[in-house]
Amino acid sequence: MKSLRFFLLGLLLLPLAGCNWVVMAPAGDVAAQQRDLILISTGLMLIVIIPVMVLTVLFAWRYRQANTDAPYDPDWDHSTQLELVIWAVPLLIIIALGAFTWMGTHLLDPYRPLGRVSATKPVEQNVKPLDVNVVALDWKWLFIMPEYGVASVNELAAPVDRPIRFRITSTSVMNAFYVPTLAGMIYAMPGMETKLHGVVNHTGTYDGFSSHYSGAGFSKMRFKFHGLDQAGFDAWVAKAKASTVSLDRPTYLELERQSEGNPVQLYASVDPKLFDAIVNMCATPGKMCMNEMMAIDEKGGLGMAGIHNTLPLVYDKYARRGAGSGSVFGPEPRYVAGICSEAEALAMSRDSEDAPVRDRFTPIQGLGLSRPGAQPVNSSTRSSALSTPFSTL
Repeated sequence: MKSLRFFLLGLLLLPLAGCNWVVMAPAGDVAAQQRDLILISTGLMLIVIIPVMVLTVLFAWRYRQANTDAPYDPDWDHSTQLELVIWAVPLLIIIALGAFTWMGTHLLDPYRPLGRVSATKPVEQNVKPLDVNVVALDWKWLFIMPEYGVASVNELAAPVDRPIRFRITSTSVMNAFYVPTLAGMIYAMPGMETKLHGVVNHTGTYDGFSSHYSGAGFSKMRFKFHGLDQAGFDAWVAKAKASTVSLDRPTYLELERQSEGNPVQLYASVDPKLFDAIVNMCATPGKMCMNEMMAIDEKGGLGMAGIHNTLPLVYDKYARRGAGSGSVFGPEPRYVAGICSEAEALAMSRDSEDAPVRDRFTPIQGLGLSRPGAQPVNSSTRSSALSTPFSTL
């Protein structure tokens, strides 16, 4: 009978043999510190939880109805010693948890540059972090390494013991970048840039994925992260440079379209301004960038009449793109492509036979703007944004 009990217990524990304790067995120092914080917090909480569970069973057994030897004291209402234990122990645990949480929040801040690569090895002053620009697409991951001028889809490599600095964004919906064995999870949001610092201390191949649901292809939004020695990393970069494909704007716009289960793709070169254009939501050629719009708003904006002169940041990238003039969506919209300096605008005007040269006090006129009135323009009160010539399409 005893052997049967052990056999049944073994059957219950058998499914645990297939568990992969990635979070509890990290390959990077940041993930290791996060694991330690989990273990310390759990241990502190068990100081209360375990005695409570044991005492619950003990009290139920000791004061059961059939136990006539248990003392009966209906007038008992207070014990200083018991009150001290009930209040002091949880208070000390809360203080300890608060201290560990405060230190962990600041020392493991994803925006904080690393001060060490392992528990016994600080970051050397002459070591430059590996910059990796991360773009969450539907439904795949794009990695750009500006230092080496290469990019990859659904695959990333990094040398061991070298700090990694991630710049993370998204193209359409919110995602979450997560390599459990490397560092914590950080969100990727369109029109924004988040940061994450991490390091890998052991060679190997690890799983990375999106930990935030983002649509139909979410389950296949996975990639492989390779921790390599320096020679292996140099070979990976050389393999990427040997690719016959380059990541320019047209190639990126095709890659941006929704797709699932994309194979690994390496790019030999990358448009150096592509990532900033993605963050500013203007990867489409000729589209005004978000930082340009913010600069206009900072100087007073274009006013209500000028709303129609700019292409919105949020647009139907899948339906209208490539539809062309005369489609069911109508002709392509006209808008202000960008803001140029006064000198550039005057130079372009001189080069055009049909466009007369305008001075800086001439009111602008374009699609969506009503004809200027006959009132004189006061140059001292005119917004600098409105006094700067615009190029309209």
